[in-house]
Amino acid sequence: MDNNSRGCPDGFFYTIVIGDTLYSIASRFGISVQSIIEANTAIEPDRLQIGQQICIPAPAPEREPCPGRLYDIRPGDTFINIARRFGYTLDALLAINPGVNPENLQIGQTICLPPSPGAGPFPCYGGSIYIIKPGDTMYSIARRYGVNLNRLIEANQQLNPENLKVGDPVCIPRD
Repeated sequence: MDNNSRGCPDGFFYTIVIGDTLYSIASRFGISVQSIIEANTAIEPDRLQIGQQICIPAPAPEREPCPGRLYDIRPGDTFINIARRFGYTLDALLAINPGVNPENLQIGQTICLPPSPGAGPFPCYGGSIYIIKPGDTMYSIARRYGVNLNRLIEANQQLNPENLKVGDPVCIPRD
């Protein structure tokens, strides 16, 4: 069945993966959040489900979307410190981001983090994964799981504690 008969004319279907938000998907494919919402009237924008298929009203990319997790560059980030922080080799990070110039990273630029074999989308050694829901804060998650707030933040350096995104994974460390 082609995309037109399934309700995605002039576009393609994309499957939601862990960490996706409408904003990150729109950025990845160079379209607006509003265009995704208009092409998917039945979705709840703040409640994307992993495995859910949505219509992307744009030409399909030549390259597959990120198989791991998307990460937004923050002040001071370099490929070396990102690789170290998340437990990847520099070569793995470079290989999964062929179009990115590691010498010219821009704050807010989105890169792809490789999937971690056996550890989900990012290392969470000895802990468990929780998926952020609407209204969650690092404080509320720490209280819910009885974890020290600073320890929770330290275990989740991939997240901005001031801007949690629904659907992002959080590592709940074992105290």
